[in-house]
Amino acid sequence: MKSQQSPQTMKPATAAKKLGVYLPATPASFQEGVVTRAELNELQANPPEWLRELRTNGPHPRPVVAARLGVSIAGLARGGVTEPLTTEQIEELRQERPEWLEKERATQAEVRKEAARLKDLKQEKAEKREGGAKRG
Repeated sequence: MKSQQSPQTMKPATAAKKLGVYLPATPASFQEGVVTRAELNELQANPPEWLRELRTNGPHPRPVVAARLGVSIAGLARGGVTEPLTTEQIEELRQERPEWLEKERATQAEVRKEAARLKDLKQEKAEKREGGAKRG
């Protein structure tokens, strides 16, 4: 059965994800309520102190940790990172450069490179189709 939640509101977990913060680290009032689209927009435009603090120092959810380290979420898991990390912990990992992190960064770079190659290839094919259609 579908939730009776209106399309103009979202669960705190959804709002936290959109804000890029770790839900359990947010204030209880945020975790226990619902967030309207207008409230979310206001939080994004004028973040309160708690939101600025979380974004700056964490703890950060895995997608944010992965992005800051330049790896995938799966790469974090392979490296044994399953919990949220603070900015300080992320910086420590960057400084220590453990073997798993270097390997996952290289893997992520290859994935990006391949994605760019495929995008270029797709664009070339589309341009050839357009050029052929114009002549015909």
